Amino acid sequence: MRAAILEEHGEPLSIEDIDAPEPDPKGAVVEVEACGVCRSDWHGWQGDWGWLGLETQPGQILGHEPAGTVVAVGEDVTTVSEGDHVAVPFNLGDGTCPQCRRGFSNTCENVMPLGFVEPVQGAFAEELHVPFADHNLVSLPDGVSSVDMAGLGCRFMTSFHALAHRADVEAGDWVSVHGVGGVGLSAVHIADALGANVIAVDLDDGKLEKARELGAVETVNAGDAENVAAEVKAIADGGADVSMDALGIAATCQNSVKSLGTHGQHLQVGLTTQDEQGTIELPTDAMVMQEIEFIGSLGMPPTRYDEIFRLVATGKLRPADVVSETIGLEDVNDKLEAMTDYETEGIPVIDEF
Repeated sequence: MRAAILEEHGEPLSIEDIDAPEPDPKGAVVEVEACGVCRSDWHGWQGDWGWLGLETQPGQILGHEPAGTVVAVGEDVTTVSEGDHVAVPFNLGDGTCPQCRRGFSNTCENVMPLGFVEPVQGAFAEELHVPFADHNLVSLPDGVSSVDMAGLGCRFMTSFHALAHRADVEAGDWVSVHGVGGVGLSAVHIADALGANVIAVDLDDGKLEKARELGAVETVNAGDAENVAAEVKAIADGGADVSMDALGIAATCQNSVKSLGTHGQHLQVGLTTQDEQGTIELPTDAMVMQEIEFIGSLGMPPTRYDEIFRLVATGKLRPADVVSETIGLEDVNDKLEAMTDYETEGIPVIDEF
């Protein structure tokens, strides 16, 4: 099978023909029909996240937003069958730890981040192996294509979990989204569907225009604004009720926190780069005085995917609107390179392998 393999951080992935995987007794092999190209892949390509123990190593196949069809199952798999049309969560759980048993498999104590560590090779390939298939694979409903699911991928799912489950977003609330790449645009669309008034913040006018198309009622160009937080507060009548850092750099995180009003909630979705290495300075005294909450949010438990599928079925969420383009596997290096300078818009999806 063909796969895009990391040889050296920051250097082009090598497109190679390698042996297809075989299922272990509890696993399944999925033929990949579509896979998003995410900024998290860019982090892995760059060699980030060593401070989390997640620095990718040479030989790794990246890619963590796949959907496709099951082509082989292990002898101990009971609920997944060949021919099933499935989604693959990017945070794979074992299904047995206390977190998994409580329904929080996105924070499994033995989590296996798809495409970042050797035991779970990723989906920039024609096929991938999924461990603990009965627990991890999610059947897709009729009408949700593999490309749509790749658009839902980690970015849409992450934004939905953050806004619908972790924060207290109510109709009419002001929600500011700082950084409107794939996860940020997904957050804009979801917050709008939840009834919020959304303010999109970015440096790129094209991305801000796309945010308006997806439901933002106001936008702030952070490059033109003298004080991003002050502009958001002026629009939101004193400050946002909920604000999200969808990028993970110091400026977006700090602006998000400073944009909040009293009793506001900050959602940290973006993970940091080599510049921050997991630590960002925050206005802690102001957070105390305003009783601001800082909330981390990671992925989404696959047991709750049906919430999104129901909204997709009624047209309230349209993941295809966030997919910017479909590409071939040989184009993945161009997309990763473009992410270095924030030149991608929306979610590019590989659908030709």
